[in-house]
Amino acid sequence: MSAGQSNSTRRPDGAALVIAVILAAISIIIFWQTSQMRVPPIQQRVGPTVFPYIVASGLGLLALGTLVSALRNGFPARSKDDYAPIAWIVGGLVAQILLLSTAGFSVATGVLFALTAKGFGRGPLWQTIPIGIVFSFIVWFIFARGLQLSLPQGPVERFIVTGSF
Repeated sequence: MSAGQSNSTRRPDGAALVIAVILAAISIIIFWQTSQMRVPPIQQRVGPTVFPYIVASGLGLLALGTLVSALRNGFPARSKDDYAPIAWIVGGLVAQILLLSTAGFSVATGVLFALTAKGFGRGPLWQTIPIGIVFSFIVWFIFARGLQLSLPQGPVERFIVTGSF
């Protein structure tokens, strides 16, 4: 592009336009669903609809800002995708889904932690899996015992809590 040409000859950023449309659609859905809520008259001024309207408004503003930036080519050029780290992270999510009901929260989330760390180029799996399991067990213990929430138990959780598998 020569010094005399303007940016107006460039095409809008297609990916950013798609993101703007998705954000706008989510905003519209939240507005519509919130407007369909039946709210008792005593709660109509400040009730359960206030927060969804705030979130929908924020998403609408983000959609508008993304649209303007896409049309002005305000986003920096994106680098090529490196599919190996993406595969590690997606593999971690799949492993967690498959292991959650049988191995329990700690092991499944520990594997997710380790595979995500591998995707980001950190540590060998033999080291990050046990670290992930320990951190995940601490999270499980806080949520399951401290907050009384129901999270999947596996052999690790049963052994630590009850002393038997």
